[in-house]
Amino acid sequence: MRQLILASSSPRRQELLLSMGVAFQVAAPDVDEGMDGLPEDVVKALASKKAQAAAQLRPGNIILSADTLVFAAGESLGKPRDRADAKRMLRLLSGTWHEVYTGVCLLADDVSLIESAKTDVRFSALSPDEIDWYCDSGEPMGKAGAYAIQGLGGMFVEEIRGNYHNVVGLPTSLVRTMLRSIAYPIMGRE
Repeated sequence: MRQLILASSSPRRQELLLSMGVAFQVAAPDVDEGMDGLPEDVVKALASKKAQAAAQLRPGNIILSADTLVFAAGESLGKPRDRADAKRMLRLLSGTWHEVYTGVCLLADDVSLIESAKTDVRFSALSPDEIDWYCDSGEPMGKAGAYAIQGLGGMFVEEIRGNYHNVVGLPTSLVRTMLRSIAYPIMGRE
C-alpha cells in the first residue's frame, strides 16, 4: 500500500492524524505562503501548493496537506512575524469574533480533492498585561492568529461555532471524509 504523506511539520496536525489512527509519514516542503485574496481561497490555494510540492518530493504516494489562517476585522492573520506583530494580532482579536479557515488538499493518483472548513471563534477582552504575559510564554509565535486554542490561548476563547480541531489546524471530520472517499484506512482499519 502506498504511504500517506503529511505535507506539514506541524506537531498539532501530526497529533490529530495519529489520534484518528491514520498511518503517515511527514514530508514538509518549504513553500512561500505569501498570498492575497479571500481567506477560503487563500487556504485552499496554499494547501494545494504544499501538496503539489510534497508530491514532487515523494512521488507515487498519497499526499495530505493543510493551511490555516485567522480572519479578523477584514484582515488575514497568518503566523506573526515577531512579538510586536503577535501583540497587534491579539489586540485585534480581543473581545471580538473572528473566523478560522483551514484548507485541506488530498492528492492520490488522478484524484485531487481540495476542501475547506470555517470555525467562528469569540475571544474574551484581553488586558495589555494578559497580552504581554501570553507573548512572554512564546506560544503565539508560529501560530496563525498568534494563539493556540489547545494551549494557553484556550483560556481566552469564550465560544466557538464549528469544528474545534479546525482551530487547532486540521479539521479531522473533513479529513476523515476525504480519506474515506479514496478508501484510505482510518482508525487502523481498511
